[in-house]
Parts: sequence; C-alpha cells; structure tokens
Amino acid sequence: MNKLGMNLFPWTVTMDEDLTGTFSFLKQAGYDFIETPINDTNVAKWEQLGQTIRSYGLDIQACSILPAHLSLIDTDPAVRRAGIDYLKGVVDCTAALGANILMGPFFAGFNTFTGQAPTEEEWTWSVTAMREIANHAQTRDVTLAVEYLNRFEIYLITSADELVRYLEAVNHPNCQAAFDTFHGNIEEKSIPAALRTLAPYLVHIQLSENDRSTPGQGHVDFDAIFDTLQEINYTGPIAIEAFGQTPPEMASAAHIWRKMFASPEQLAVDSMAFLKAATAERILNK
Repeated sequence: MNKLGMNLFPWTVTMDEDLTGTFSFLKQAGYDFIETPINDTNVAKWEQLGQTIRSYGLDIQACSILPAHLSLIDTDPAVRRAGIDYLKGVVDCTAALGANILMGPFFAGFNTFTGQAPTEEEWTWSVTAMREIANHAQTRDVTLAVEYLNRFEIYLITSADELVRYLEAVNHPNCQAAFDTFHGNIEEKSIPAALRTLAPYLVHIQLSENDRSTPGQGHVDFDAIFDTLQEINYTGPIAIEAFGQTPPEMASAAHIWRKMFASPEQLAVDSMAFLKAATAERILNK
C-alpha cells in the first residue's frame, strides 16, 4: 500500500513555528506522513522535530533545494564545494528527522540561470558532486530522490529522459528519482510515458495540480497518472504538494499571487478526499 502524505509548504518554509496543531490535524485527516522542508543544517533541531512529528503517529520524508550561492554547477569551485558540504549536512538532518528519503532539485541552484543551455562541464560538475553526496547519504541510510523542474525554474534537468541520463551517470544506489506532476504537465508530451521512463528509479511522487492548487481541481489527468502508477507497480510514497499565499516567502518563490484554496486545512481535507477517490480501485487495493 502506498503511504499518503502532505508537503508542509502551505504552512511553513523554515519549520521554526509551532506546528503541533498541524501535525495533529493532518493525522486526523488521514495522512500517513508529512513532507518536511529542510533549509538549515542544525541537526539537533531536526532530531527534536522528528521526535515530535512521530509522536503524532506520522512518518516523515524530507525535501530541500539549493540556492544560487550553493549551486553544484557554479563556475566557482568554492561555491560547488560549499553546495556539496551543505547537502551533506541536509542529509544528516534528514537522518536526524528519522526520514529515509530526501527529495528535491538539488542538482543545481534553484531559479538560477545563465541564459544559455546547460554545458557538458556543468553536467559533469553536478554528476560528480551528486555521487559524493550519495556516498554520504548511503552512510546515513538516506535515499536522494532527484526531482526535475520545469524550464522556468531550473535548466540542467527538465525532463524524465534527462533525469534518467543523470541518474545513470551518477550510478549510485542511493541516488534515485522523484516525479512531480506539475513539472511533468509542463515539460512532458505524455506523463504516463514519463512515468514509465522513470519507473526503474522512482521512489517518490508529488501530486501537484497544473496551477499549484488542490489536486483534482484542474486539468492534470490524474486518472491516467494513477493508472500508470498501478501499471508500473509503484508502491512508494505519494505526497500532495500545493502552494498558497502563505508563507510569503514561499508564495514569492512559487509566484502565487491569487488565492488558491480557502485555507491550508481545507486543501488537506479536499486533497485526502481526492486521494481516496482516485486510489479506491487502484493503488491502495492491490
């Protein structure tokens, strides 16, 4: 059975707020796990947070990005080294949380562009760095789930084909694939075909609507997606990812300027209803 989760971006970016009420609410709403953003490397903070989250009966997955000043494809080797060291620290925090998956587009700096196509040199820098990070992740029992983004948010890897090429170049058991339906909806000619391409590497799914609102209320063909997940025998975690007008730093990063749902809590309730309906005859009833 696939575990079902909710990304916490509608509530927080830093995880520094008191979210105990949110943890309780999400558990009562039927979620199995939460997807926790990590953007600092304070291991003690994440260890304590993991204990708190698990006390509510929730499992944990983690996600992270790389800002421009830590990009693994920067021309400055000192920046690349800082990015590697930072991601190793994020891996340590993931393990401290008690999570075994760290997902995200951390192969390059988020929202960072040169105005040119990616170069083979940039590709090599990222692959070499990711292999080192994956070696460290293996010692912490953490799997890196690499997520590609659309061309307006990143430029090194923007499709399933490119991601598979990247994973095969890294060639490490702790470096696998994540898939986000929002980016696939923009970049792929066929989301089912993309899922089949990623199938041998796929360890994490994010369901996100075409406008980043509540999944099932836009035009993404989730029926075809769930049918394909069943076809490829995907048994890993499935997380809802949506963005609203809060917190403001996330709204700015995701360019959300209009109200996407009544509240984060309503998003969670409606998303769980959508998940239950979509999976009733598919993944959950294998």
